[in-house]
Amino acid sequence: MDHDNGRMPHDTTSSGTLASFEALVLRKPGDAIESRVETLSEVDLLEGDVLVKVAFSDLGYKDGLAITGSGHRQLVSTFPFVPGVDLAGTVEKSSAPAFQPGDQVILTGWGVGERHWGGYAQKARVRSEWLVRLPGGMSLRQSMIYGSAGLSAMLCVNALERYGISKERSVLVTGASGGVGSIAVALLHRLGYRVTASTSRPNDAEYLVSLGADEIVDANDFKTAPDKPLLPERWAGAIDNVGGTTLAHVLASISYGGAIASLGLVGGSTLETTVLPFIKRGVAVLGVDSEICPTELRNAAWSRLVEVLPDGVPEVAVHEVGLQDLSDRARAILRGETKGRTIVVLWR
Repeated sequence: MDHDNGRMPHDTTSSGTLASFEALVLRKPGDAIESRVETLSEVDLLEGDVLVKVAFSDLGYKDGLAITGSGHRQLVSTFPFVPGVDLAGTVEKSSAPAFQPGDQVILTGWGVGERHWGGYAQKARVRSEWLVRLPGGMSLRQSMIYGSAGLSAMLCVNALERYGISKERSVLVTGASGGVGSIAVALLHRLGYRVTASTSRPNDAEYLVSLGADEIVDANDFKTAPDKPLLPERWAGAIDNVGGTTLAHVLASISYGGAIASLGLVGGSTLETTVLPFIKRGVAVLGVDSEICPTELRNAAWSRLVEVLPDGVPEVAVHEVGLQDLSDRARAILRGETKGRTIVVLWR
């Protein structure tokens, strides 16, 4: 592609036939971002040493921001652009020794779908160091049911376990109806924890119980700042992917010696609190990153996901869409109208 004027040159194979595929392409002809499914060729793709035939992607909150251009800053700044933070597929071509044609691979993070073209295309050219091999016992579809959300949830659970969080008291999961939250509830339940799920949607209670939640609490109770620096001790630990006043509330309510795995900011990036939870109760906040975490941590987390949840999350938590559905689904996820995991099927 000519990235200065958005023209799509044609790529032909040696036999003269058009080597084309479909992709969701973002353009910005004026002030607003527009998205539509277009036909591209391999020559349009950005640089990289591995070409992947993408079987599945997924849709998360960050993808919703990218497609709609919402948020305090636009995630995508160059156009035309193919979004999609995650992808899973089969290597078609590779100049990297680590991967050969036929290898099944996963890609999450590394700025893909924000700075580098992502998974909402039937083919993607990427850098080999961004890829991990599909773990044994996991299908490509299943890997995108997990996606960045599942990787993040597993990293959070691992962090709480390393810290030594007890199973005697409940662990809270905020934003439990979303992608990270849903998988975190299922993981903690399978590992023997008592799980409290926080949601602002009462109709999701049955769904969360089906994933393993033992108790449901109203997330609306966390939307204003806590009236005291220390609240009654309620949870041994927490996985928080909301941030803002929710994290402030949770921090004030963690039991002595507990910890919070923190990885999200859909409720705001500002944290107004005091030092009292730290110096009076010894509470820790464990920052979790799935964007650029080292490959060895990724591999370990992916392998453990299939060990703890060998059957994946229940199908009731999974919604399949195609490229044509993404724009509407992106707006829905930003309005908080989705639950569970949305996977994108690239080839049928």
